[in-house]
Amino acid sequence: MALTRYTLDSVRSCVWVSGRSSLHPINTETRGITGWLEADTRADGSLDLDQTVSGELELAVERLTSGNALYDRELRRRMDARRYPTIAGRLTGITFGDAHPDYMVTGEISFHGKTKTFKHGMQISVHEEGIALTGDDVFDIREFGMKPPSMLMVRVYPEITVRVELHGVRDASR
Repeated sequence: MALTRYTLDSVRSCVWVSGRSSLHPINTETRGITGWLEADTRADGSLDLDQTVSGELELAVERLTSGNALYDRELRRRMDARRYPTIAGRLTGITFGDAHPDYMVTGEISFHGKTKTFKHGMQISVHEEGIALTGDDVFDIREFGMKPPSMLMVRVYPEITVRVELHGVRDASR
């Protein structure tokens, strides 16, 4: 049986990053995620994990903006955005969670020149229009060799919460 390929809708898909500083919260909402997911589904709408499930996504670092030009400039400098212009993710494994649509997703995230493996819960729903994947987790940017930004007397804490909402549409060319 042929797997269905879903192409991420870069307009509808979004990543939210929330951080904290000694002064106030720092939040971003970013669109422009590109990528794909290949999977097969069962009659009940759950993923058929007897078949290979694979996927990749990418986000240009320049798209991450907080609305504060000073923070954004310092963040891009610390991220070394010219040298590492993208954040990439690759799905390496998936298992069922407690109940459909909950899954445990294992993947690699490449950021700031380092690739780390993470395992996180996600909700994945297949519907007539395509597929939706949502999830969130806390990351420590120091795990990627990045020092938290600091400006004047403002300290930015290294833990960030990342929430993703990905929407894929069936690739009609396959």
